Amino acid sequence: MTDEPRPRTRTRTRRRPDVTELDLVGGPEAIAVTLHDPDPRWPELYREHERRIVAALATTGTQADVEHIGSTSVPGLAAKPIVDLVVAVDDVTAEEDWLEPLLAAGYVLRVREPGHRLVRTPERDVHVHVYDRGAPAVAEYLLLRDHLRRDDDDRALYERTKRDLLARSWDDMNDYADAKTEVISAIKGRAREAREG
Repeated sequence: MTDEPRPRTRTRTRRRPDVTELDLVGGPEAIAVTLHDPDPRWPELYREHERRIVAALATTGTQADVEHIGSTSVPGLAAKPIVDLVVAVDDVTAEEDWLEPLLAAGYVLRVREPGHRLVRTPERDVHVHVYDRGAPAVAEYLLLRDHLRRDDDDRALYERTKRDLLARSWDDMNDYADAKTEVISAIKGRAREAREG
């Protein structure tokens, strides 16, 4: 028998049950949503945060898929000046593997809900959505992004919709996002048809 330490093994199984309801850390926030013309710095900001996230997660050996999503990921589309990223990990409930490194890298936790977490920069200019690898929401983000990158008419429709909604006041960014649901669903329907056709 030897006194050598045994190597630490990491298991990628669910370590605890997921949350069952939305936890909006810090509560609702009043916001002023404004659209900005497309900014060539948005892709650069995405790449900077992609590197930052990958480096942070490497400290725990966590593999992640990182993608630029949202309006700032679509060339030529006006957007609120918040760069959105989606990060797919093996297990979103295994927060010790990915949340702690992201907090150490300077992000703050904003949302914890079933199957989804959101961390963001303190300046609120970068939002990082974390899901399980293979989660349907990740595929939906990419479907919308890729279609808007290709389809001029739907890109223009989406921008018009956002501009129309900005004529209203919003108590919370989630309410603004919810108001776009019908148009987004129609655009994604056409994206699926185009992909299958």
